[in-house]
Amino acid sequence: MFDFMNMMNKVKEAQAKVKEKQAELVHLTAEGESGAGMVKVIVNGHRKMLDIQIDESLLKPEDRDMVKDLIVAAANKAYENVEQQIQEEMKKATEGMMPNIPGMDLGKMFG
Repeated sequence: MFDFMNMMNKVKEAQAKVKEKQAELVHLTAEGESGAGMVKVIVNGHRKMLDIQIDESLLKPEDRDMVKDLIVAAANKAYENVEQQIQEEMKKATEGMMPNIPGMDLGKMFG
């Protein structure tokens, strides 16, 4: 027989672990680069940009539009990279706590 109370306790326990893990994500960082490494962006697990590094050879007025495109590309890559890390961390935090229901990833409910 299905134990609803046990299930609810597991959900609360998973929520607490996820909340704790979310607080730790500020320490998680990821980098994205574009233009063969000429532009690098570093972001954290709270999806905040921490740093932008631009090769000095790009700092010419005539390269302005290209630099903007490279910054956007590098930032998007950094956010993709940190999102993957966040999903992995959340999966670890809830691993074994939620029932295995085919086709449903309950770990993403809290991410």
